[in-house]
Amino acid sequence: MEKQESKSAVNPIDKDKVAENPHLLPYAHTVGGALIKPEDKGRIKGRAVSAMYEQTDMQLDQLRKQFELLAKQAKEIQDRVTISEKIYLADIPFSPLINFNYHLYQKADGKELLSMVGPTEWGANMPYKFLATVRLMGDHTWDVVEKGEDFTVDNITL
Repeated sequence: MEKQESKSAVNPIDKDKVAENPHLLPYAHTVGGALIKPEDKGRIKGRAVSAMYEQTDMQLDQLRKQFELLAKQAKEIQDRVTISEKIYLADIPFSPLINFNYHLYQKADGKELLSMVGPTEWGANMPYKFLATVRLMGDHTWDVVEKGEDFTVDNITL
């Protein structure tokens, strides 16, 4: 029996100081092991929420700017339509051509007149009140190139 006892190896390492499954430990089990720090879940969530708010605010700001641009473009188109309707009701003694400038005047009786003669071409006595220089666009709407002193979309009365 003594022979058998001497044949069995005795583990010199204390069982209390050895882990059975070291890969499951929440910390490095050797001196050269990777440093393992517990994560602060509150900080991680806080950063994620902060980044989420920053990104969504930026996207909402972009959408707001796009909406404002579209609203401005729609207003410009609506103004062009209103001006065009009023110009087509004015006296037009000629056939206007696309992409040419013409001049809108107001007569003494309050009616409008579209003319090929510009405000500087009348000489000393301009017979009409100058409202605007307009250009006939390809879609047959009128674009205001130059506005007179008192010109607004609403003050053209036909």
